[in-house]
Amino acid sequence: SELMSAAVSTLVSTTMRGVMRKWWHICHQMQRLTGVSWVSLIGVNELIEGECFCGTVRYRIAGKLTNARACHCSRCRKAFSGASSAYAELADPESFRWLSGEENLQHYASQIGWGLAFCKTCGTTLCGTHNGNVHGVTLGTVNGDPGVEVQAHIFVGLKAPWDHIGGSAPQFEEWQK
Repeated sequence: SELMSAAVSTLVSTTMRGVMRKWWHICHQMQRLTGVSWVSLIGVNELIEGECFCGTVRYRIAGKLTNARACHCSRCRKAFSGASSAYAELADPESFRWLSGEENLQHYASQIGWGLAFCKTCGTTLCGTHNGNVHGVTLGTVNGDPGVEVQAHIFVGLKAPWDHIGGSAPQFEEWQK
């Protein structure tokens, strides 16, 4: 029984590797022939990756970010170790996947149902969570262009006295949806 189980597992694993190899080969051939990226061919418009400072925790978003904002309240300044948070929500929560290091995350519940996740090694704030699911990511952890810009600065009435807010995004004294 144990031997049969191991044999079946090996067969399935080998078969899946072969299928995936063929799938990637077909996607790359189509990309070469049509000039359309394999990501677009499988129906994904964006592919965003990010990681913590030490590189232990990595993630991928097969989709878009939305509602980018910078919060200048004292709690966000402390949680993000800066003048503000730079944060964007996932357009589709199902688009988020941890690539590596998920076991190295430390979770902090800031309010009932809401929280943040940090790398245990370097302390980078990677994402916000809602009811245990990733809600959005910190823009500073994104590798490359996140496809969004900060659309609003919120709680600017509470900003640090040394902070100078630049850019053309509107500023709001308190929370603004």
